[in-house]
Amino acid sequence: MHLPTLLSLTLTLTLTHAININDFSCTRTNHTNPVIFLHGLGATFYEDLNFLQYWLQNQGYCTYASTYGDYPGFPLVGGLKPIAKSATEIADYIREVKEQTGAEKIDLVGHSEGAFQALYVPKFEEGISEVVERVIAIAPPTRGTTFIGLYNLAYILGDASRELVGKVLQLVGCPACDDVGVDGPAVERLNEEGGIVQAGNRLTVIASRHDEMVTPTSTSFVHEEGVNNVWVQDFCPLDPVGHIGEAYDLNVWNLVKNALDDEPERRFPCVLGSPGK
Repeated sequence: MHLPTLLSLTLTLTLTHAININDFSCTRTNHTNPVIFLHGLGATFYEDLNFLQYWLQNQGYCTYASTYGDYPGFPLVGGLKPIAKSATEIADYIREVKEQTGAEKIDLVGHSEGAFQALYVPKFEEGISEVVERVIAIAPPTRGTTFIGLYNLAYILGDASRELVGKVLQLVGCPACDDVGVDGPAVERLNEEGGIVQAGNRLTVIASRHDEMVTPTSTSFVHEEGVNNVWVQDFCPLDPVGHIGEAYDLNVWNLVKNALDDEPERRFPCVLGSPGK
C-alpha cells in the first residue's frame, strides 16, 4: 500500500511534466504498446509511479495514468474505494487509452494496490484481457497484506476481531484496505478457481525480499505457467528497497523495462536503492 511521500518534489515535477501525462498524440519510438500506470493505495497518478513514467517517456515509451478510487472532494488520495468499483474505473480508462491512441494492445504497470488491480481488472472486467498484452505487477498483495501486522493482531484476537477490523476500515472510508487484507473479499475472489493470468496476457511480478508490508514477501508471486516472478535482489543483491521504495527504485525501473522489452534476463548497472520503507 502507499501513502503520499515526497509530495513537494513530486508536485514540482508534475507541473514540469504535466503536458506528457496523457499525450494521446504520442508517437511510440521503441515499443509497440502504450503503457498505463496504476498507482498504489493512498496515492494518485502524479504521486507514486510518476517518476518511473517520466523515465520511460524519455526512452521513447508512450505512457498514461489516471487517479482511480478517490472520493469527491478528496482528489489527493486515491485507491480508497472498493477494489471492484476502482476496477471498473480502470477498465474504462484502458478502453479510453486504446480508443484515443488507436493501439491494438495495452501494457499495464502497477505498484502495490495498482499491481493487484493489474491482475484483477483483466480477470473480471469484460473485454479487458483481450486488449492487454503485458502486465508488470510491482509488489502486489496477491494473497493479501497484513498492513504491518494489523491483520496478524486481528487473528491473534480471533475471527471476530478480523471482522471488526474490516468494518472499521469500511467505516473510515477505505474499503480497499479491507479488500486486500488477508482473507479480504477481493483477495479471495482473485485467487478463486480458474487462475489469475488470462489468455493472451504475459505477467511479470517484481518483489523485494525486504518488503515490510506484503508479508511473507513471496505471497506477491503468481505460480502459474508462463509467469516471470522476479526478486529485485536476484539482480541487485545489495538493494535494501522496501514496499514504498519499489516505486522509486532505479533497479526496479530497469526490471520493468526488461519486462516491457521482452528481455527478462537483461543485466544493468545496479544502484544501492532506497532502504526500508
